[in-house]
Amino acid sequence: MNKGVIIALSSIGIAQGLKIPIHYYRKGEWRPEKLFETGGMPSSHSAGVSSLAAYIALNRGTPTIDFALSVVFGLIVMYDAQGIRRQTGELTLKVNDLDELIDKIHENDPVPYVEKAPDPLKEVLGHKPGEVLGGALLGALLGFAGYRLSKKW
Repeated sequence: MNKGVIIALSSIGIAQGLKIPIHYYRKGEWRPEKLFETGGMPSSHSAGVSSLAAYIALNRGTPTIDFALSVVFGLIVMYDAQGIRRQTGELTLKVNDLDELIDKIHENDPVPYVEKAPDPLKEVLGHKPGEVLGGALLGALLGFAGYRLSKKW
């Protein structure tokens, strides 16, 4: 398999794994399910794309089209993680609050109203800028480490 792909996927897995102890340190809650959740510190998407860019830069050099593509697509992924996905998560908070408000209104409404309540929407979808930066720095470090280790394969 392609070493760059192995390094990027490993970086994503490591970043996801780090979410568990970081969440425990910050909140005092041990939540292994964080391994499979989006959002939080560090951004695994940022770690994956930045480790790939770092590996390509060290392996092929920065003037290559490979590096240019990895940087451009990496920046798009990081922008999306902290911009669009974060805004979607914040909008979801408001929708869930609105759903609770509607339930309270119907409790006081004498007219019988029967509707199956939908499951609450997932509220943490994206990242804060610091989480994206943390993932990018972790990824660059893992890309460098992966490059060094790949020389021994």
